[in-house]
Amino acid sequence: MTPDEKAASWDAKYDEQPDLWGAAANRFLIDLAADLPARTALDLGSGQGRNAFWLAGQGHTVTGLDLSPVAVEQAATVAAAHGLDVSFEAVDLASWDPAGRTWDLVLLSYLQLPDAPRRHVHRAAVRALAPGGRLILIAHHRDNLDRGVGGPPSPDVLFTEEQLADDFADLQIATNEQVLRQTDDGDAIDLILVADRM
Repeated sequence: MTPDEKAASWDAKYDEQPDLWGAAANRFLIDLAADLPARTALDLGSGQGRNAFWLAGQGHTVTGLDLSPVAVEQAATVAAAHGLDVSFEAVDLASWDPAGRTWDLVLLSYLQLPDAPRRHVHRAAVRALAPGGRLILIAHHRDNLDRGVGGPPSPDVLFTEEQLADDFADLQIATNEQVLRQTDDGDAIDLILVADRM
C-alpha cells in the first residue's frame, strides 16, 4: 500500500468516526507527563489530537504530525475552537525527518509500524528530541496478540522490549516494560518506554 493509499484509508476511518479513539488523552500519558514542565512537545501519529490537546492544556507548545489530512483538519479545527497552542501537519512519518528541529517532549502513542518504517520513525524521534528532553512511547505489546484483547491482529506491527531497547539505545532508557490496560473486554497488554536525552 502506497503512502497515499494509507492516508486515504485513514481518512475514510476518521471521516466515518470523528472521535475514533475517544476524546480523553491516553491514561498512561497522563500518569507519565502530568508533572513535566511546560515546554515544547511533538506528538508523532497525533490522529485527531486527543493527546496533543491534553499536552497543550498542560501548557506545552505542541506540534502534531499525522498521515491523515482528515485527522489533521479535524484536530486543527478543535484546537482553534478551544484556543489551544497546537499546530498540526499531515506528513508521511515513514519518510519524515525533523530536519534539525527539536522538541523537549516527543510522544509516540500506538504508532504501530512494521520493522523498516518503525526503525525509521524511531530514529527520527531520537533526532527530534532536544538535549534534556524526554521521549514517551506507548504501544501494543506483541504478547497482546495471544494473551490480551484488542489491538492490531498482525505481529509485524506489535513491539517487544528488545526491539525498543535497540531502537532507542542512544537515549538513557528509564522504563521499558509491559503494562496491563483494563478495557471493557479484558486486559490489553501494552508496552511503555520512557527515555531521556542527557
